Amino acid sequence: MKPFASSILVLLCWACCVIPVQAERMEKAPKDLAQLDVLEHLDSKLPLDLEFQDTSGKQVKLADYFKKDRPVILSLNYSNCPMLCSLQLTALVRGLKELEWSADQQYDFVSVSIDPKETYQRANLTKQKYFKEYDRAGTAGGWHFLCGQQTSITKLAEAMGVQYQFVEERKEYAHPAVLLVCTPDGRISRYLYGVSFPEQTLKLALVEASEGKIGSTIDRFLLFCFHYDADSGRYAPTARNIMKIGGFATVFILTVVLIPYWRGRKGRVQLDTTAGQAHEVTGGS
Repeated sequence: MKPFASSILVLLCWACCVIPVQAERMEKAPKDLAQLDVLEHLDSKLPLDLEFQDTSGKQVKLADYFKKDRPVILSLNYSNCPMLCSLQLTALVRGLKELEWSADQQYDFVSVSIDPKETYQRANLTKQKYFKEYDRAGTAGGWHFLCGQQTSITKLAEAMGVQYQFVEERKEYAHPAVLLVCTPDGRISRYLYGVSFPEQTLKLALVEASEGKIGSTIDRFLLFCFHYDADSGRYAPTARNIMKIGGFATVFILTVVLIPYWRGRKGRVQLDTTAGQAHEVTGGS
């Protein structure tokens, strides 16, 4: 078992080094987005007392979706968005389908509409659309699409650090494509940008936000190997930690495998020497 354990550790270290990181395509932002930004408020507490309306028309608080045992993926969208929201949510669903974890079990997803005119009936249609795409039975309780008054929307957007604006001539909202991964107690753990959310990025972000409450030992080990690259919006291997792990692996192999082997070999040599001496004494007599 000891050589096997050391082999697993070495393979994990090797995997951290060779897993490719996809390059993020950088394009010029549209004119309506040029003045908008995301001001990251990492580790800040969200205003969980804000009130909204769920897809059944019930008055709820943001706190209702933050449980003690699982993280929350939080997003600002709106149902009548002509393109960006659909691209973002479709990409998110595609990434979440690759996870072995399920909504309403290991995490929750909450989307808050930035359009104060959106009705709960319209939000419900949007929820059904993406839940159907998710196509995983028994997980409807983990998908939440909320709408609310402008005051609550504005306070939440400010706490999230997400800027947006209504474009009067087009009668639509300009807003960035960003998701927040939050801790179970409502603190902002990570910002994920763009319209591509690879399984590895989502998994590590959820492990990080859950503070080890979800995920295996290997998941937490990989999180140690990777750091979040804000420029690419992904987790990338960190050379410093890989070097640390490589050094640890070397010490581990020397301690657990080679030293016992050398001691065993030395013992066998001494045994053989003693046996030879005994044979010589017996033969001489």
